[in-house]
Amino acid sequence: MKSDLKRREFIKQAGAASISLSLPNYILRPSQSVPRGKRVGIIGLDTSHSPAFTKIFNTANSEALLKGYQVVAAYPQGSMDIPGSAERIPEYTAQVKEMGVDIVDSIDKLLEKVDVVLLETNDGRLHLEQALPVLKAGKKLFVDKPVTASLHDAIALYDAAEEYQTPVFSSSSLRYLKKAQDVRHNQIAGQVTGAMTFSPATLEAHHPDLFWYGIHGVEILFTVMGTGCRRVQRFATPDTDIVIGTWNDGRLGTFRGSRTGKHDYGGIAFGTEANVNLGPFDGYQNLVYKIAEFFESGKPPVSPKETLEIYAFMEAADESKRQDGSEVSLDYVMNKARNS
Repeated sequence: MKSDLKRREFIKQAGAASISLSLPNYILRPSQSVPRGKRVGIIGLDTSHSPAFTKIFNTANSEALLKGYQVVAAYPQGSMDIPGSAERIPEYTAQVKEMGVDIVDSIDKLLEKVDVVLLETNDGRLHLEQALPVLKAGKKLFVDKPVTASLHDAIALYDAAEEYQTPVFSSSSLRYLKKAQDVRHNQIAGQVTGAMTFSPATLEAHHPDLFWYGIHGVEILFTVMGTGCRRVQRFATPDTDIVIGTWNDGRLGTFRGSRTGKHDYGGIAFGTEANVNLGPFDGYQNLVYKIAEFFESGKPPVSPKETLEIYAFMEAADESKRQDGSEVSLDYVMNKARNS
């Protein structure tokens, strides 16, 4: 309980900091003037991301980076039975209404009013069900973390996106740490020889251990290491997880997840030219700008292959825990999920 309260307080503080620091002269743009093609809808008002993202999209600041996109409508229903999520729906509904967002009572009605969708429901168990009508309607979709609450559903979601030829993008905001992006795209570390990342890894009973919050640090790890993880080994105590991934080229990447102590995000990328500290977390705005670019281009900045490998890494970590710390291959958990 204490860990969950600390997590909620950190989310609240981080979200507030993201909004207040990045938008010092916050002025709403009138939603009535949003042209067709630029109308954003939200599914799920049970997470602080929903009002935070809305405030960024609907402000007059950084308008060029937002490509004209604005949030105009939202369907509130998110988690039914995760108290920290379900109890927040009235509060977040009121917040987005104050920003000019129309509240609707079904996904079908939402799709009549919008051109693209943010799937923000905090509970990954609902994501596949909620994503399917969006994909069938051909509306580009951003899926917030966790992409689903199982590797099986994650595969099914991306298979449906391919079937309906609808672009999907999913990412943690921690992928867009400036230093992590510079390591990946500007080679400030040279060739990455390994990495160690960390984040909170609080647990939620309905999700695989790392899907709920460890995803943040795991996403940082894949941002700097890239794809190609072959196998995973996890060492777990009630308070801490250490997950070691071995990549195809022999590099090692390590994630440390904590459930006690100070909640923070970051890591080190080790390279041929430099070892680079990857923090600190600097807010949601860089992710929101990438979402706007994705809505405009239809090209997800993170490939389905990479996203599915991230979730296979976390599922393999769960399987390793079940096997008392044995190494587990990502191929094994992918095949098991596809055939379940």
